[in-house]
Amino acid sequence: MAPGVYLRDGVEIEFASGERIVCDGVPKGSSKQEVTTAVSHAHGDHLVDTAGEIVASELTVALASVRQSECKPEKITHPAVDLIPAGHIAGSRAVLLTDPETDCRYLYTGDCRLSDRLYLDGFDPVDADVLILETTYGDPKYRFPSPEKTHNRIREWLAQTMDDVVILFGYALGRAQKLQVLLESTARSRVFITDAIAELNAVIESRHEISFDARRYTTDVTLQPGDAVVLPMQTTRLGWIESLIETTDAITAGFSGWAIDDSFIYQRGVDKGFVLSDHCDYDELIELVTTVDPERVYTQHGFTETFATRLTREHGYDTQALKSNQSTLGDF
Repeated sequence: MAPGVYLRDGVEIEFASGERIVCDGVPKGSSKQEVTTAVSHAHGDHLVDTAGEIVASELTVALASVRQSECKPEKITHPAVDLIPAGHIAGSRAVLLTDPETDCRYLYTGDCRLSDRLYLDGFDPVDADVLILETTYGDPKYRFPSPEKTHNRIREWLAQTMDDVVILFGYALGRAQKLQVLLESTARSRVFITDAIAELNAVIESRHEISFDARRYTTDVTLQPGDAVVLPMQTTRLGWIESLIETTDAITAGFSGWAIDDSFIYQRGVDKGFVLSDHCDYDELIELVTTVDPERVYTQHGFTETFATRLTREHGYDTQALKSNQSTLGDF
């Protein structure tokens, strides 16, 4: 197998010596080759199986231990791997790999965001020869308002609905914490969260200069006008949630980059949608590429073909959409 970049169970970067680094995936192949696993952040679709030794931030390792209780990862370092804050969620890191034989620099972004937001600093890209870029919103129709504008819109809506119970849906890790911070800047005095969110809060608070002032929701709680409940996005259709909404006449809202589409509120079954995203939008993706200015770009996840085509056609970069289980990139 030639040195390069491959998409299998994660993104594999192979050095000239045959050593492999697997980013956000499970190492596969010959046991004779040394394989190192790097994990960019603690969202479930990137953790895969974190049992054993991983290169990751201390916070990601701690969050992984909570999210996957059966797996107890051990944090290690690697001389060819540097971790750079990625601006996605607390603890998230881009992975910069330097081949010791060729000095070729590979930058794997994982999920990232350039903009500063609330308690998170945005990703500050570094120079690299090869860029492996996530393109979740790699279509030109995904252009987001500035974070400040979105935050102000959310605060205004929370003020307008002070006479109601509001239920806010966002990912348990990342979005839920930002919603709590936004709620703390309003007149709402009672904010409730699930046990799962509370456990993640505690890990972040122990390693981040931030605290969350929210209470655990139980069935013994009687919600009152002005209360807010923050729930994981995937719970919107659960029976007890639907019952809670009905009995309290609550107003619901969902928070995601996908909320830029008019269909979002119908697909998620919420009353209101806000474009609150922890990913780069299309323009930030272009800015990221031009800042890194690599010799080659690989796109993965989301609009891989769309972004690769436009990046080559409009900006002149040598770009390739990664394809699963390919043997060599030259085959495609």
